[in-house]
Amino acid sequence: MAETRRVTQSFVAQVTPARMFKALILDSHNICPKLMFSSIQSIEFIEGDGDVGSIKQINYFEDGQVRYTRHRIEELDKEKFTCKFSFIEGDGLMEHLEFLTYEVKFEGYGTKGCVCKITNEFKPKEGVAIQQVDIQLGKDRAIGMYEVVEAHLMAYPQLYA
Repeated sequence: MAETRRVTQSFVAQVTPARMFKALILDSHNICPKLMFSSIQSIEFIEGDGDVGSIKQINYFEDGQVRYTRHRIEELDKEKFTCKFSFIEGDGLMEHLEFLTYEVKFEGYGTKGCVCKITNEFKPKEGVAIQQVDIQLGKDRAIGMYEVVEAHLMAYPQLYA
């Protein structure tokens, strides 16, 4: 029987928790397709407007293995800068998993920075082996996205201020 696995990582940013949270969580549907134009085609709400229970679809360009993913926002705390969502659909992804959750927290670090803490929890379907290289690739993609947004926010300090 496949076991639930937990993968954690953190990233130190030179941007406040509030700005990172606003860009990456509250306004990701606008900023991420603009900044990651070579991989993300669009992000749209299928249900809701971004609050708990909303379902968001991310459409990727077709040259990748995954063309789209959908996730439901399970928890959202705009004061503590935390969010948790569950992937509910995604070609090339959810066929291999019973579930996948993603939790992110932005905590203050120094005077103008933050630590972005990311926790993924997933359970492979029976008979599916998730390779360490695939886990590392997912971690690298997440950190890469955060780094792109951080660089943009540093270049434009008035955004999400």
